[in-house]
Parts: sequence; C-alpha cells; structure tokens
Amino acid sequence: MKEINGSVLLVEDDENLGTLLSEYLNSKGYQTTLANDGEKGLRKFLNQSFDICILDVMMPVKDGFTLAKEIREINKEIPIVFLTAKSMKEDALEGFTIGADDYITKPFSMELLLMRIKAILRRSLDGGIAANDKTSFEVGSYIFDSERRVLSRDGKEEKLTSKENDLLKLLAMSDGKTLERKAALMLIWGDDNYFNSRSMDVYITKLRKYLKADENIEIINIHGKGFKLYVKKDGDQ
Repeated sequence: MKEINGSVLLVEDDENLGTLLSEYLNSKGYQTTLANDGEKGLRKFLNQSFDICILDVMMPVKDGFTLAKEIREINKEIPIVFLTAKSMKEDALEGFTIGADDYITKPFSMELLLMRIKAILRRSLDGGIAANDKTSFEVGSYIFDSERRVLSRDGKEEKLTSKENDLLKLLAMSDGKTLERKAALMLIWGDDNYFNSRSMDVYITKLRKYLKADENIEIINIHGKGFKLYVKKDGDQ
C-alpha cells in the first residue's frame, strides 16, 4: 500500500501543468486535490483538511495572493507555497508578507517542488524550533509561550504563526547575543537564499509590531550579521 505523506491543495489554472503536478505528487504519496481557479480552491479548502497549499499567483476569478489571504484568515499555521511565472522581487516580498513559506518561479522541476514540500512539511510536523525544551520566556513585560505559540501582555494574547514563533524563540534563546542571520535562515527555512532572507526581514518587522507596546524592547539589526533582542533594564542608558 502506498504511504500517504500528506494532503496537498494544488490551485493551478494551467490545466496541463496542474494535471501533471497532481499526478506526480500523487505518485509520490501525497494525496493531492486540484482546483483550477482561486474561488474553487477556497471552496475545497473550506470543505477538506490539508497539510499544505500550493497556489499559482496569476489565476482567473481569484488570484493566488487573494486566496492566500483568505486561507490565512481561516488558518494561520498551514504552509503556503506560491508558484509564479513572475520573478519580480516585489512580488516575492508581497507573497512573504502574506505569510508564504516558499516561492517557486516557473519553469521549475517537479523534483524541486517535491523537495521543497518535504522540507516544509518536515519542519511543520516536527514543530520546528519550538521542539526545544524551554517553552516559556519573559520578554520585557511580555510572556512568550512557544509551545502554545502565544505572546501575552496585560491579559491580551497574540497568536503567532509557526515562523513568527520559531524566530522569536531563537531571539529569546540568544539571551541578548546576536542571532546570526544565516543560522536562523538554515534552522527555520532550511535555506539562506535571497527570498528566504527577505521573508525573515518581513517576520522581524511583524515581531517588532507585536512587541511595540513595551518601549524597553528592541529588535536591533546588527549590520552584516543578524539581529539582537534587546530588553532595556533599570540603570541602562
């Protein structure tokens, strides 16, 4: 019996490419559901359970970015991979701002897509950095519970995505020392390429927003090296 490695929602308007990818992923043990536009993709997402979404960007009826935003409103955790014929860095940045886990430019090999899916699901199902023993951190006036992926202050809770959670945990575990950019990229994304690096910058911006209510907290950009989580203490200048 063929092993099922995970369930995939594939939304691709190119009929030939969609069929080829769906058949290939099925042959590799991934239970794949295909939709040929964003509206149909959303309906399938609402009616079924998936482990990962693979979305074409340019589609009729509803484009991939719009679909991803709607999926993120329903489920902040599910991994999303964008497929696109565009190679514009601005488009990739928009995708990562929405919360993409990867961004693959056409044309690409099906083996590359399979490799990316395996890596993303492995990190997602293993719990990523959150698997480290320590799960509770004091960050200034905030309490960060990495096991629950929750950042709380004054009774208010912010639910973090898996990558926000992993990145904040690495910063908290660095104990005031510099978190090397390359090390964080390899641990969380599995690759330190340009697009992943820009994605990390987007998540740093989000973490700064979550922590801004405490003026004593700062995530400092250490030029050419990485980032440092700094919490001002009494007596600090």
